[in-house]
Amino acid sequence: MPDNNKDLCFGFKANEYVVYPTHGVGRIVAIEEQEIAGCKLELFVINFEKDKMTLRVPTSKTQSAGMRKLSDAAVLARAMETLRGRARVKRTMWSRRAQEYEAKINSGDLITIAEVVRDLYRSDAQPEQSYSERQLYESALDRMAREIAAAQDVDESIAIQKVAEALTKAGRLRKQEVEDEEKKEAA
Repeated sequence: MPDNNKDLCFGFKANEYVVYPTHGVGRIVAIEEQEIAGCKLELFVINFEKDKMTLRVPTSKTQSAGMRKLSDAAVLARAMETLRGRARVKRTMWSRRAQEYEAKINSGDLITIAEVVRDLYRSDAQPEQSYSERQLYESALDRMAREIAAAQDVDESIAIQKVAEALTKAGRLRKQEVEDEEKKEAA
């Protein structure tokens, strides 16, 4: 049986935070062997504390499952930059867009999740979101904030605050651009 404190298995080790695409950030609490249908199988035991869920992933299936290490500083910076970009909302039916947003959230890719947060963000001056829009936005925000918090070793509320600051700063810049453009046209 692997030693949970020292063993490095498929690039992952016990007590390390990882991202599992469909569940977000979890912590490997153990690497254990189990006998299933007469075969010995080595498994990562991943705890998703906030969801009160434990997942067992065969060590040999981590790559095909899309499990990955937390994003590094460069990816975190690109994700924050994505939040400051202009929202790109397709003019398709909401049900189709909702499916696309859900797929992006479950991709496990931080940049793609940041796109969903950016596209579904509503400032106080904008119209109210529908229930399903708000649910998707909160789901994407939660996934993004959990990864930022784990990667930067900060509280989740601080991570949410960083995301909110990036979004509101982008909104103020866009508002200023519109006002400047209106002044040019009036002159």
